[in-house]
Order: sequence, then structure tokens, then C-alpha cells
Amino acid sequence: MSGREGGKKKPLKAPKKQNKDLDDDDVAFKQKQKEEQKALDALKAKAGGKGPLGSSGIKKSGKK
Repeated sequence: MSGREGGKKKPLKAPKKQNKDLDDDDVAFKQKQKEEQKALDALKAKAGGKGPLGSSGIKKSGKK
């Protein structure tokens, strides 16, 4: 066993991605997805600012 064989072997390089030609339909679809994602992020930010929903659970009185 030579010292060169020990340890992890390097992974093979992944082939480069080919540039795909996009149709008008593909461009429109990607644009629509981006707009939907922006709208969803805006709703998440708006909903995240509020406290817990339905927090009217058990009310504690000041008496002991």
C-alpha cells in the first residue's frame, strides 16, 4: 500500500452545464415564478411581524 492511495479520493469534476436556448414560454414562466416568489416573501414578512395567533388561552387572575 503506497502513501498515495490512502485517504479520501478526490471526486470527479462535474461536466459544465450547457446553455439552453429559452423559448418565449420559458422566459414568461420564469418571470411569473419570480413574481410569485416575491409576493410570497412579502406575505411572509407581513405575517412574521405579528405575535402568536389565538393567544386568548388560559387567563391568569391577579389573585393568589
